Amino acid sequence: MRVVRSLLLALGATAVAVGVGVLVTDGEEPQAPATVDVPSVPLSEFDTTELVAQRTEFCDTVPDEAVTEALAGESIATAAYGNGDRAKVAGTVRDVAHEFSCAWRGADGTVARAWVFVPPVTPAAADSLIDEARKRAGCEPDAGAPAYGVPSLALVCEDGGTRLRSYRGLFGDAWLTCQLSTPTTVAATAQQDRASRWCVSIATAAADG
Repeated sequence: MRVVRSLLLALGATAVAVGVGVLVTDGEEPQAPATVDVPSVPLSEFDTTELVAQRTEFCDTVPDEAVTEALAGESIATAAYGNGDRAKVAGTVRDVAHEFSCAWRGADGTVARAWVFVPPVTPAAADSLIDEARKRAGCEPDAGAPAYGVPSLALVCEDGGTRLRSYRGLFGDAWLTCQLSTPTTVAATAQQDRASRWCVSIATAAADG
């Protein structure tokens, strides 16, 4: 999907259509190919421990269906930045980015986002990133979450009327983070399922490069 870089966002194996051929005999009108929805996969059923992600732009390879499923509706705005761009890299801090990031927003304020660091990350550096993330105010680790790379961390954060669920981890030497932010009116179990499937789609897209 082509990410429109000019739009701004109010922040911080998926369903695909598979064409089935239809045999057409002489004299018959061609028929539109049927489609079959391939179910998305939750993280609990997807092994990420040996997956290697690429430290390159991946946003255009994220399937539209994965975005729609994560947002529980169509995207109304998108934003992205790449290596060397000036962007908000933390809160209101703007700096030269050394990552590829993309995000999509739904009509109810839901935001699905993901990013990958461009510089390689060692296991020791990954441990430090995890320790730093654990200290974030308003966030709690999800101790029972499946691995998202090795090492990895799942966090659940709440701020006002928003709940953010994120997964981050090391895929080879690539540090990959994905997250889904929804209104707290969305049931926690429903958000967890959507975030889980979203992050599988992101890991797959990042691995494909």
